[in-house]
Parts: sequence; structure tokens; C-alpha cells
Amino acid sequence: MPRLIIPFALVALLASQVSAQVPYPKGSGYVFIAPGAISGEGATTATLHFGGGGDVLVYHGLAPGAEVGYLAPVHSLGDGFGIFSANLSYYFDRRQRRLVPFVTGGYSLAFRSGTASGGNFGGGVEYWLGDHAGVRFEFRDHLFSSDSPHFYGFRLGFAFH
Repeated sequence: MPRLIIPFALVALLASQVSAQVPYPKGSGYVFIAPGAISGEGATTATLHFGGGGDVLVYHGLAPGAEVGYLAPVHSLGDGFGIFSANLSYYFDRRQRRLVPFVTGGYSLAFRSGTASGGNFGGGVEYWLGDHAGVRFEFRDHLFSSDSPHFYGFRLGFAFH
């Protein structure tokens, strides 16, 4: 009888690994480019923001994550600054669809020669082309104080896991 336990255990282990249903991954990453603008006090300046990040699904649709990027005026790309964001996102029905809407928001840190703390919010959709790759469309707005301009952008990205 002990000789049969090992083959049965191996068959059970192998069967669990070749199951027809593949669970949705717990995490994903993305890279993006975002044309946008700085708006405030009647003036608007065109910007370009690019970067990348990722998040981890922890409970139902909730996913903490982080990203880092660079945001600059289009007419003077060398005059930009870095942005780090730590966010909490909610993905609506992420496990069952190719088209997955989400909302996000959290803390932002702008940095160059000094730093400024603020926040961001946004939302969009991920469209999964297959099991491991998708495209990401998103709107995101960063604000660093009650009297600072808004730094917003329309993001186009590549999502992966």
C-alpha cells in the first residue's frame, strides 16, 4: 500500500497543475505615455508624462500599487520632474473579463531639486489581448496643494503579467 501512495500523490499534484481553468494573476505591471496639460490660473501648458508601475490584487478588486514617472512641458522636456505615486486601485470584476474598468487614487511625490507632496486620482480600463498582455487607457490628475495647478494626462499604456 505505501508504494501506491507516491504514484497517487504525483498524479494528484500533476492534475492540479494542468487544470483547464487558469486563475487571474495576483499582480500586473504597466508602462505608459501620457499627453496632458498643466492647468491653473487661466493658463494651460501641454505636457508629456511617461513611466511605469504595478499593483497586486489583495482582496476582491482592491490592489495597492506604486509607479514612478517623469512629467515635463512639451516645449521644454528638460525642465520636467519625477513623480512617485503610491495608490490604491479598485478593479471591477477583474477575474471574468477582457475589458476591466478601474479607479485609482493615492499619494504623489514630485521631485527634482526639492520635493512636493500631493495626491492623484483617476480611472480607466485595461483591455487584455491574451493571457499576459493588454492595453491600458486611463485619465490621471495630480495635485500638490490647494493652490497648485492640476497636472493631468490621458494615458496610453501596455499592461502585462
